[in-house]
This record gives sequence, C-alpha cells and structure tokens, in this order.
Amino acid sequence: MNRDELADFLRRSRERLTPRDVGLVEGPRRRTPGLRREEVAVLAGMSSDYYMRLEQARGPQPSVQMLAALTRALRLTTDERDHLYLLAGHRPPEGARAGEYLRPSMLYLLDRLDSVPVQVLSDLGDLLAQNDMAAALFGCVCTVAQEDRNIVLRWFTEPDVRSHFAAEEHEEHARQLVADLRAAAARRGNDAASRTLVTRLRAASAEFAALWDRHEVAVRVSHPYRLTHPELGRIDFDCEVLATPATDQRLRVFTPPPGGTEALDMLRVLGPQHRHDTAATRATTRTSAPTRVIGDSRTS
Repeated sequence: MNRDELADFLRRSRERLTPRDVGLVEGPRRRTPGLRREEVAVLAGMSSDYYMRLEQARGPQPSVQMLAALTRALRLTTDERDHLYLLAGHRPPEGARAGEYLRPSMLYLLDRLDSVPVQVLSDLGDLLAQNDMAAALFGCVCTVAQEDRNIVLRWFTEPDVRSHFAAEEHEEHARQLVADLRAAAARRGNDAASRTLVTRLRAASAEFAALWDRHEVAVRVSHPYRLTHPELGRIDFDCEVLATPATDQRLRVFTPPPGGTEALDMLRVLGPQHRHDTAATRATTRTSAPTRVIGDSRTS
C-alpha cells in the first residue's frame, strides 16, 4: 500500500468533481474545490473520519469492498479504478469478458495481418478465429465439434496432435499448456467454463491430471513453435501471445525466425488449398458473431 500516493489520488479525484456531478445540491458558501470529504464519505457509505484518515495518509489499508465504494463515489473510470486498487495494495478487478464475440477491431486485424499466421484464442484455449495463413499452417478441419475446438483438450486427448511436434518437446509443451490453463482458471475465479474443461481433461487424461496436481502456473507470452507440416516438412516459428481489450481473449501471431521467411512464402502458395469460403459468414459476423475459420488438431 502506497499511502502517500493513495492520499494524493483520492484528494485530486475528489477535487475534480462537483456536487452536481454526483446529484448533490451545491449550496452556499462553498469554498472547497470539488466535493467535500464529508460528501465523499456519505456517497461511499463510510465514516467521515475514516475517509479523512485515508486522505491524510494515515489510515489502515482499505478493503476491496471499500475501494469499490470509493470507485462509485468518485465516478472513477476503469483505468482510474485499477490505479486506486494498486495504490491500496490490492489486485484490480478482472475486466470485461468477450466470450466468443470478436470486436470489429479484432476482425480488422485478422484481415490486415495477412502476411503472417494469426489466431484468436480464448484464455482457456478455445480457437475462436484465424486468418488464411494460420489455416495454411495448421490445416483446417471444420467437422470438429465446437466443444472440442480447444488446443489443450486436443493435445491431451488426440495422439495425432503430438506427431507434429518434436518428441523431446512434448513434456515441456504439455507443462506449459497446463500451467497457462491453471493461471486462466484462477483469473476467472474457477468459473463454470474453466471447471467444466478441467473436469473433462482430468477424466480423459491421466497425464493432464498429474500435471494439474503439480499446481504449476506460467502465463504463455512468447515461445517457439517447431512443427512438422504434412506438406512442407519442418517449419519454425516464434509465437507472440498478445493481450486484447477483452480479458478472456488472446491474439497469437506467428513470425519466422531471422532468415526463415521462406516458410511464409510456402504457406502463401498453400493458402488457396486451405482457404474456406467465408465471405458470406464475414458479412454477418461483423455485426453479430465472430469469424470462425477453425483449425485442426495441429493448432496446439
């Protein structure tokens, strides 16, 4: 907890508001810029003495419930709320989730980033969309049931997936997938979706169950991909996992290592063989649902 910074932030946030902003009567003889401390305390449902001590950098650490009340009372934006929580020594609340909906800006990126393979995954590993280059890299089998379009599930339940990775990398790749899923489940508060997926994986794979019980946690942000493509042979890529405005979606961008651009050239040639006619789907998904070009088991 940074008491001095917290006190300064509360004071300046209070001074930026007027009684009219929060539905109060301004009244005469108001010399205080913005709201009075007593007014903030009333709006937040706390004692004036408690709030005064916070602004004087001598109060106890406020609870997350108290911070939520201050967020509402001071009309803080999402960024300001997160800053308040961090100054008070707490983790900010989780942001908004998008589920399977892809923002128009994400669809635009998929259209424009056509020189490298790009995928959009949920934080649990569900493949939501990919561009033509990614379809050429991983193949495309759209007969896979929607509930099976998960890279963790397919790694641990379909033996063919691992045949496209070097045998010496299987163990580490499995550990990374489980550690990343563990982190995502914790961020979600072990919600129904994460519990359902973990329960299914534990029942289907003894290997997954053993790794899950190790309670390793590691968010995947950058890692190499060394694949054996059925038509192009060995292909090396670096995968960067980028955050998106939605807390439950990730953008995966595959770039070749230095001197490895020939793999991209080969994928461009393959592209038309793996391309799906999604023009009609794109026309509707831009307003209602995400673009779906689902990859096969090699999208692990």
